[in-house]
Amino acid sequence: MSAEVLVYRGSLVENRHRVSLALWGPEGLVAYGGDPGRVAYLRSSAKPFQALALYLTGAVERFGLTEEEVALATASHDGTPRHVEVAARFLGKLGLGPEHLVCGVHPPFSREARAALEAQGLAPTPLHHNCSGKHAGMLAAALALGAPAEGYHLPDHPVQRLNLATLEALSGARPGLATDGCSVPTFALSLARAARAFFLLADPGRAPEAYRTPLLRVREAMRRHPDLVAGPGSVDTLLMERLPVVAKRGADGYYGLALLEGPRGPLGVALKVEDGATLAREVAVVALLRALGLDPGKTPWDRPPVRNHRGLEVGHLEARLGLVWV
Repeated sequence: MSAEVLVYRGSLVENRHRVSLALWGPEGLVAYGGDPGRVAYLRSSAKPFQALALYLTGAVERFGLTEEEVALATASHDGTPRHVEVAARFLGKLGLGPEHLVCGVHPPFSREARAALEAQGLAPTPLHHNCSGKHAGMLAAALALGAPAEGYHLPDHPVQRLNLATLEALSGARPGLATDGCSVPTFALSLARAARAFFLLADPGRAPEAYRTPLLRVREAMRRHPDLVAGPGSVDTLLMERLPVVAKRGADGYYGLALLEGPRGPLGVALKVEDGATLAREVAVVALLRALGLDPGKTPWDRPPVRNHRGLEVGHLEARLGLVWV
């Protein structure tokens, strides 16, 4: 059955954003919309699973990493001063600096942080990159393995081989690989198989034994520090502040959710907006949570308005997910 986010101008549907999604529970695939077999790159939605390497390698203990630093390793953060401070502290514990990050540089997502840099005449650094925490985590795992820091982003590096094996173990499928926007490998899985991995993040006791404690610790770090996972007012942070979920956005319309509890028990969700539209993704995610009996309260993504250049409301967005229960 089709799932989509509709964009209305007046009473007419002007645009349609097609959506595919999968829900995974204890018995396997429990519901879907669109095509649950759709293979898509998880992009940054894979970060909770990449952060497991901090525990699998012993990096947390070796370097005395805190929950804040683990949370930042899962983040697509907004580049606020707090994010930058935690990233710098993380690297300092490794005896490294921003020059060791290969993620590149972009201005902070946060408008306030971006404006503050501009007002001071400062350029952004790799610490402001939304993936700086993930890269610090990969460097920590590399050093804990006794592997070189150099080339940590390459597919044949021990850390990247470990991450690939982790995704395969949790999804039950061999991921495809490509290069992400920050230069590390990104993983392609069917939405159903990605949802399986998120289900195990929701219910770590059902995971292979080696992953149970790491999944629980990463999950709790994200839940206790949602501000570090994204930033004030962002969809990930807001949902984790209000609901028993782990929420992780990915680029180009991807979203992953671990629902720790709810009317249907623990569930894993993977969702992809086919054209990569970010606002449509947020509208779909909030609508899905409401359909599953989880109410986040008022959010900016409930029927958000379409406005013209005078600020007049001329339309709105709404989701029609057409969930099919298996």
